[in-house]
Amino acid sequence: MSKKASTSRIDKLLSSMGYGSRAEMARMARAGGIMLDGADLTDVTRRIPVTPDLPARMEIDGEPLDPVPGLVMMLNKPLGMTCSHKEDGALVYDVLPERWRRRDPAISTIGRLDKQTSGLLLLTDDGDLLHRVISPRRHVPKVYRAQLARPLAGTEGELFASSQFMLEGEDKPLAPAHLEVKSPTEALLTVTEGRYHQVRRMFAAVGNHVEALHRERLGALALPDDLEPGQWTLLSQDQIASIFTGATDRVQ
Repeated sequence: MSKKASTSRIDKLLSSMGYGSRAEMARMARAGGIMLDGADLTDVTRRIPVTPDLPARMEIDGEPLDPVPGLVMMLNKPLGMTCSHKEDGALVYDVLPERWRRRDPAISTIGRLDKQTSGLLLLTDDGDLLHRVISPRRHVPKVYRAQLARPLAGTEGELFASSQFMLEGEDKPLAPAHLEVKSPTEALLTVTEGRYHQVRRMFAAVGNHVEALHRERLGALALPDDLEPGQWTLLSQDQIASIFTGATDRVQ
């Protein structure tokens, strides 16, 4: 059952979406800069339902309204970008429209990919969804393509799947992971946890080194071939639901 749409004052909604202060929204409305259902909207104190179809019904300065709160997007994260709001250097948020970086609640990454890992990264302003995906109880499958420095020995798959495999410095075995060998130095690894640098540490523990790492899939949600590095796309409700395909809840 879908959640009932919340309602909001128009000036408060637009301000939270980064368009400006409430006073600025009132001035914009008086100048004819806001339209709803094809008519000028002058009373920004009016409350309206915040529904997903609002961007198709409302215009701001002649442009469709940005996606309303509750958005989820998939980014093909390039190498060299950091999943942070504050660190120096290139950040994943740099690829978003400047106004989107002023939204409240803020858009955040769902989990992280390190600076030298590329591929499928989700971003959202939906805190409930974020915690559902990254919850250690949920065990969402994550598929990574690893390019390795040395040929695989042939014993890694059994070891990774054993439920007995331990990472250095930890006292709890990893959940079973599935290894699919693509070539002597390339493999797909499916993990259901999100431990620190987990994939790189797994291969290091068997005497190998990950030279390139790319996340291709979360659950049944795959990175499209035509989504270039640095590009992003908004997800539908069906795509969001597909993230949890294959996930299992486990008591930790």
